[in-house]
Amino acid sequence: MSFPLLTTTAVLPAVGAVATAAVPAARRTAAKWLALLVSLATLALAIAVVVRFDPGGARYQLTESHAWISAFGVRYELGVDGIGVALIALTALLIPFVILAGWHDADPLETGSRRWRPTQGFFALILAVEAMVIISFEATDVFLFYIFFEAMLIPMYFLIGGFGDRAHEHGEETASTQRSYAAVKFLLYNLAGGLIMLAAVIGLYVVAGTFSLSEIAHARADGSLHMATSTERWLFLGFFFAFAVKAPLWPLHTWLPNAMGEATAPVAVLITAVVDKVGTFAMLRFCLQLYPEASKWATPVILVLALISILYGALLAVGQRDIKRLVAYASISHFGFIILGIFAMTSQGQSGATLYMVNHGISTAALLLVAGFLISRRGSRLIADYGGVQKVAPVLAGTFLIGGLATLSLPGLAPFVSEFLVLVGTFTRHPAIGIIATFGIVLAALYTLVLYQRTMTGPVKPEVSAMPDLKVRELVVVAPLIVLLIFLGVYPKPVADIVNPAVKQTMSDVHQTDPKPEVEAAK
Repeated sequence: MSFPLLTTTAVLPAVGAVATAAVPAARRTAAKWLALLVSLATLALAIAVVVRFDPGGARYQLTESHAWISAFGVRYELGVDGIGVALIALTALLIPFVILAGWHDADPLETGSRRWRPTQGFFALILAVEAMVIISFEATDVFLFYIFFEAMLIPMYFLIGGFGDRAHEHGEETASTQRSYAAVKFLLYNLAGGLIMLAAVIGLYVVAGTFSLSEIAHARADGSLHMATSTERWLFLGFFFAFAVKAPLWPLHTWLPNAMGEATAPVAVLITAVVDKVGTFAMLRFCLQLYPEASKWATPVILVLALISILYGALLAVGQRDIKRLVAYASISHFGFIILGIFAMTSQGQSGATLYMVNHGISTAALLLVAGFLISRRGSRLIADYGGVQKVAPVLAGTFLIGGLATLSLPGLAPFVSEFLVLVGTFTRHPAIGIIATFGIVLAALYTLVLYQRTMTGPVKPEVSAMPDLKVRELVVVAPLIVLLIFLGVYPKPVADIVNPAVKQTMSDVHQTDPKPEVEAAK
């Protein structure tokens, strides 16, 4: 096609970020509306990508290819498969809700505060992250992907460190210190992963002579590219380490609870529902496609790490006192399920993992944003500071419950289908790991229901007795997410139809087929 739809989808929020940042400080409301309109226009373009994409067509569609740094074989190459399309749609869908939910998060602080928060900068940074995440899902040149994989760390650093949560039990000075610590830890962990990946990217170019996924695939097919086993394994480890930090996977996860705890709720959604998905997506697109034999070689260890993430994250979520840190540890557990599905090396597992990326993004956004509304009313993130909220704010409590039930994968809500497929796909090839992973579901029910019980039920605490219910803006944020959770829980076919052909291609890349059932079906 002549119109560069993929480029436009990524460039529009980037241009919007610059325009929003240029709005005068006195026109804060104009900056908010501009950012919201740009995010809605980006959503319209993402819908056009979904409409133009043919699940039964070529693997990569809507492709664009232009010479960029010819001396080093770097090209500006874009293309989307079904997995990329689904995640672009998720990103574009969530950003308007993130902006609406954070409508007042960057308003000027109280008179005399040491910190000044430029409102237009907050929304410009959100749009910048959106642009970089979208182009990461579109890039089919490894070097192009790497640039934006690393560049998105910069706006995220400022969103965490400069626009952190105002609700803190130890006062503003301590809160500022902890925000800075969380932002630096986020940056250092991800930069370390990125530097190791850079060495692997250079190694790939030395071996293959190109960064293009399509050229590497053709060279493999005609036999002109052959990697030594040891070389492939080292390159795989370089890529996987960076993606495991971003995902995050145990034991590289420790930056996430700090970052999500100190960020505002909308920025926490941006971290776990949008940015972290780049890590798991890249495992499918780059690790499995570029290094099929090394992927199979590393599978046993990765499955064990994923299993530890599932149980470790869930166990720590049970013991949390802070609402947002609880959701952070729950997300570590959920990312364990996603990585488990990817490396189960079955079509059910990988389809479930891809659906899990989408459904986890929606369910975590719903839960975190409602939790953010709750925290902003009480001014505290501590679970012990709440009680009896459902009696004074029933709509808030009801939406919080639905978000929580989605987090524990209740049948009828979207994450259930994903988790079920991951477990089935894992069990068919690795039954012991599949059985142990099911304990993560039990723990998820425990931490979710205990959280709801302690915050929403029981006697009404005096501090929440006058708490207002959700306002119109907040309902506009939450209601569509709840509807999507129910719709995709009952009818996941629209997303499954898009991602399943891409999953089959990935299975073909690693030369894997689904295990045959031990008992033949009756004829």
